[in-house]
Amino acid sequence: MIVDYRGEQYIIELKIWRGNSYNERGEKQLSDYLDHYHLKKGWMVSFCFNKNKKIGVHEVKIGDHRLVEAVV
Repeated sequence: MIVDYRGEQYIIELKIWRGNSYNERGEKQLSDYLDHYHLKKGWMVSFCFNKNKKIGVHEVKIGDHRLVEAVV
């Protein structure tokens, strides 16, 4: 999802949690989008339906990109 707000662009990736390897591919995908749009920071929201999920927000650095990831 690309949000244009007050002249700025924000890239937000929405995913359903399907394990760590799927999540890592999502991070790579978001990083590629950031390259395409010449941005350094992006957001990823993962929807997790596991009973024992670990919810929260954390940052991940991939190359020169910062990804803010939220698990809900």
